[in-house]
Amino acid sequence: MNEKTFALIKQLTELQGISGHETRVRNFMHQEMSPLVDEIYQSALGNIFGVKHSQKENAPRLMVAAHMDEVGFMVREITDRGLFRVVPIGGWNPYVISAQRFTLQTKKGDYPVVSGAVPPHLLREKGSQSALKADAILFDAGFSSKEEAEEFGVRLGDPIVPQVETIKTANGKGILSKAWDNRYGCTVVLETLREIQNEELANELIIGASVQEEVGLRGIRGAVHEFKPDLFIAVDCSPANDIEKATQSEGQLGEGFLLRIQDPGMITHKGLREYIEDTASTHNIPYQSFFSKGGTDAGAAHTMNNGVPSAVIGVPARYIHGHQTLFTIADYEAAKEMLLHLVRHFDRTTYESIIKG
Repeated sequence: MNEKTFALIKQLTELQGISGHETRVRNFMHQEMSPLVDEIYQSALGNIFGVKHSQKENAPRLMVAAHMDEVGFMVREITDRGLFRVVPIGGWNPYVISAQRFTLQTKKGDYPVVSGAVPPHLLREKGSQSALKADAILFDAGFSSKEEAEEFGVRLGDPIVPQVETIKTANGKGILSKAWDNRYGCTVVLETLREIQNEELANELIIGASVQEEVGLRGIRGAVHEFKPDLFIAVDCSPANDIEKATQSEGQLGEGFLLRIQDPGMITHKGLREYIEDTASTHNIPYQSFFSKGGTDAGAAHTMNNGVPSAVIGVPARYIHGHQTLFTIADYEAAKEMLLHLVRHFDRTTYESIIKG
């Protein structure tokens, strides 16, 4: 495993930023992107995109977009005993929430929080339990009352974010972290920019990360409207459904990047999909055809302006939208290689070929 890549993954995945509270991730992206692009733009909503200009006349506009936000919670009520009722931000399986460490972010500072869980001893007293719901779980920072919590600066709307250390697996092939959905995209954006820093491109490259993807693809709409790309590529992470069996179209660790064919919000543009397939096959880049039950920013981008041909270069990971995500560096490297080929070789002729199918 490339130690420089692991260090970047560790930095990005340990940063904390749920939807609407991406400041720490955005500040890091701004710092790292600025010397690698010709111009950098931060939108009023919080998107961060850099532009690398082309010297070619009539160069097509290529947009590559990650998203900065991760799933978490937001304080919606402080109880009399100083605990917190929350609203989930992004999709959560309620059965993975309890008895985990979180960080409560307030104006006065960050505080450790644990998500409540009923011990088995008390379950016997309570009898049968109804189905667990995410917004029914109480979060506990150790405060004794509502007044004490408020004295420490806790307010309604404060974000609560998973607290996790990023580590390697024993065999050195994988990584355990939170938020690979979608700090993968942020990582591949930065590493791609570093690779092409001194190269002239045949396309006008718009590259960066959006906000609030996890709550309805909200940030990317403004960015696509602003930059008006000819082609859009989302770089995002999706769930691997390979724990019990090998799957042909639902994502497997170690089998390459994910080329999304269809999800509830998008059918990948036929010409663009075939171009990616041909490029991957020509250069022996491992990939998997992928049918997804969830969407990405490409789902919003492809319907905007006059219609923008869009695709997703993704990676699979197990257990996403929780505290621990398991993924392999090999899949990441395949995705990065595919993205580099696209960025380096996308020109006006390629664009017209894609559109013609």
